[in-house]
Amino acid sequence: MESILSLVNVKKIYRKGDTEVVALAGINIEFERQEFCAIVGPSGSGKTTLLNIIGCLDRPTEGSVTYLSKPLASLDEKSLSAYRREHISFIFQSFNLIPVLTVVENVELPLEIEGKTAKTDVRRKALAMLEKVGLSDKANRYPRELSGGQEQRVAIARALVKDPVVVLADEPTANLDSHNAEEIVRLMKKINADLHTTFIFSTHDRMIMQEAGRIIELHDGAVASDTRRS
Repeated sequence: MESILSLVNVKKIYRKGDTEVVALAGINIEFERQEFCAIVGPSGSGKTTLLNIIGCLDRPTEGSVTYLSKPLASLDEKSLSAYRREHISFIFQSFNLIPVLTVVENVELPLEIEGKTAKTDVRRKALAMLEKVGLSDKANRYPRELSGGQEQRVAIARALVKDPVVVLADEPTANLDSHNAEEIVRLMKKINADLHTTFIFSTHDRMIMQEAGRIIELHDGAVASDTRRS
């Protein structure tokens, strides 16, 4: 497998007055293309901080992060934002769809923001991705007209429409019932296999853990275990 992401001795320290809070205490992890990886651990273990650093939403206090052989420490904020738009997508537990846009318009939005896809191709790509998640018939509906499971499918389509290298999913099944959660996990697993997209989850969901090919457990900002399944 191709290595796409490397974290070396990554530390994150927050300062509150004279107090230092160590969120990450020296993380060394390497991710490969097409991984389906769950980051687990109790609240306060550093899962969200790690996901934010992987997603280029935050910078480490110490250590290095390398994407596709490119050290990110050398990028200014504008370049880092551009790099994030081109290579990384996010799926959130609250869906974060824009209520005044139709389903297809929500999916088109990353392509519009990126500005690299010809306008004539934006709608075509969005509809093709909606077909992949089984929502072609909902393209002209609004988020309020969908079930929770359908909204999360739209969020997945929106995350994938720009062909990201990595999808970061923060508790993506937390607001779904067990049936819809199972369908969403199966869908993401299929996309992982078909499109070779790397999925990295922050989760407490045992269903995701059962499907994950790798589980990284954090405790007190450090890797307590890193288990790969054959």
